[in-house]
Amino acid sequence: MFHNLRNDLAAYNGDWSAQGFWVMVVYRFGCWRYGIKNIWQRKVFSLIYKILFKLIQILTGVELPCEVKIGQQFVIDHFGGIIISGYAQFGDNCRIRNGVVVGLAKISEPCAPIIGSNVDIGTGAKVLGRIKIGNDVIIGANAVVVKDVADGMIVAGIPAKVIGRTSK
Repeated sequence: MFHNLRNDLAAYNGDWSAQGFWVMVVYRFGCWRYGIKNIWQRKVFSLIYKILFKLIQILTGVELPCEVKIGQQFVIDHFGGIIISGYAQFGDNCRIRNGVVVGLAKISEPCAPIIGSNVDIGTGAKVLGRIKIGNDVIIGANAVVVKDVADGMIVAGIPAKVIGRTSK
């Protein structure tokens, strides 16, 4: 847990006051508690996690459950209105901004996007359903992504369409 927190702090340029970092601390704590073998101790830490999760949700407007699979250097650039489904997955070096939703397209189909590495998700974007977002992708502000996006693409619009390629 502490190795991940050091990496998270580095991703926020050492800024302990960054609200995105607070979210990551609670997320890492939630993941860490699953490794506790004693069931009674795990229940106590689970209660603490649930309280911290709700507190962070209220203070920052970010819902990031510990069931989400996140790589290294995950950055929440601006807080507020961010909802990420517990089924979602992120690669390394991903960045999201306020108003982003990564989640289910249909309640009856519990699956969320799998997002590659080096993905930048703009303000207000919605990434929904059983889709794959490739590596080195930029998703424009307010885009609604409901189809797979190949590596190295820039997408924008409603519904999102490819508008260019990244320079990588």
